[in-house]
Amino acid sequence: MFKKILIANRGEIALRIIRACKELGIQSVAVYSEPDIDSLHVQLADEAICIGPASSSASYLKIDRIISAAEISDVDAIHPGYGFLAENAHFAEVCASCNIKFIGPSAQAIRLMGDKNSARDCARNAGVPISPGSDGTVDSEAEAVKIARKIGYPVMIKAVAGGGGRGMRIASNEGSLVQGYHAARMEAEKAFGNGAVYIEKFIVNPHHIEFQVFGDEHGRVVHLGERDCSLQRRNQKIVEECPSPLMTPDLRKKMGEASIKLCEKVGYSNAGTIEYLVDDAGNFYFMEMNTRIQVEHPITEEVYGCDLVKQQLQVAAGEHLSDHVVNAQPRHHAMECRINAEDPEKGFQPCPGNIGLYYAPGGRGIRIDSHAYAGYPIPSHYDSMIAKVIAIASSREACIRRMSRALGEYMITGIKTTIPFQQAIMRNSDFRKGKYHTGFVEQMLRDGVPVVRKPEELSVF
Repeated sequence: MFKKILIANRGEIALRIIRACKELGIQSVAVYSEPDIDSLHVQLADEAICIGPASSSASYLKIDRIISAAEISDVDAIHPGYGFLAENAHFAEVCASCNIKFIGPSAQAIRLMGDKNSARDCARNAGVPISPGSDGTVDSEAEAVKIARKIGYPVMIKAVAGGGGRGMRIASNEGSLVQGYHAARMEAEKAFGNGAVYIEKFIVNPHHIEFQVFGDEHGRVVHLGERDCSLQRRNQKIVEECPSPLMTPDLRKKMGEASIKLCEKVGYSNAGTIEYLVDDAGNFYFMEMNTRIQVEHPITEEVYGCDLVKQQLQVAAGEHLSDHVVNAQPRHHAMECRINAEDPEKGFQPCPGNIGLYYAPGGRGIRIDSHAYAGYPIPSHYDSMIAKVIAIASSREACIRRMSRALGEYMITGIKTTIPFQQAIMRNSDFRKGKYHTGFVEQMLRDGVPVVRKPEELSVF
């Protein structure tokens, strides 16, 4: 096992990795940008090194500074978390060249599956269903128009190096295609340094289902069921649950086997997620693969009774997949709400600032993954997520009731958060029946959502 690792990330995922390290007896090194000096991951790591100013491009995306920090602190490995450099094949190669273990898949697997165009080719070659679309990257506006006319509108324009909804546009006609094509390329170039895009048929109102896969470096690959991530706004997930209300045992078996087959085909190791679009008839289509740990991994941990981050560290150290992971069976229902510092009543406008009162919910079946605390200054330079509320119960109905209770207890003042909107989702009758899809949240917003307003301050405190 490693003696010391560097965490090339920030926020709640950095804190999550630090906690796993402590439980395994591993020393942790945090890196941070100047505005993150007061972040909890900096305070709780064994060592902390500043790597630059606020801009991600000058700090958390700066490979040479991260490697320098790793060499100065004499670490054995680097965990990239999610986002930033987590799916950067070049970063994985640089780590290897410096004799530092990259805690994740190989650079080759990241390159194959992290590039969404080559990932579609791999899925096609493995016999996994894919939605109609371009055979490769689309390098001109004229080519985009030709492909869209062939497969029919609506279509989705997607960055090959994309993630988090960036570099993605939906086009319902030629005018929106041309506009979306150039906008997606510009956004992808800015976010990932790669403006290449491809086009695929847009399936209207499907479920977004992802399968958690895990492989070791000895050729063993397993899956740990699915998560339903259909509740999204602008391709950013808001609520996830495991298992999916759409799933049947037969469909889970088919999708799980397809996921394992694809991973074996590319020699995949460590944590990953195969993402699919699934229609109401149970037809599923490969969408992409995330070659990293996911934001929503806690609900799989709670349902299947395993620690995915610890398993990442163990597999990267050369160990076989643990028996409790290989033989894991679903035993609960779990949901996750991503709490963002955004104002739902103002179009989800980001709301950085200083947190005043901070009181997190607790009680049976509630897990909070967060780096926030009273007085914490939320910087404006990064993703707005400040916490994840995970509810675990014996049934979906009980899980919804427990999540509603927890959201009602969560008190954060000084900023606006998405909590009132997530409370509205929990009250929605169609959501309670499991009748939702990727367009559900936008429909709620069009219909007008009554939200629960909380007092800015509580006299009891």
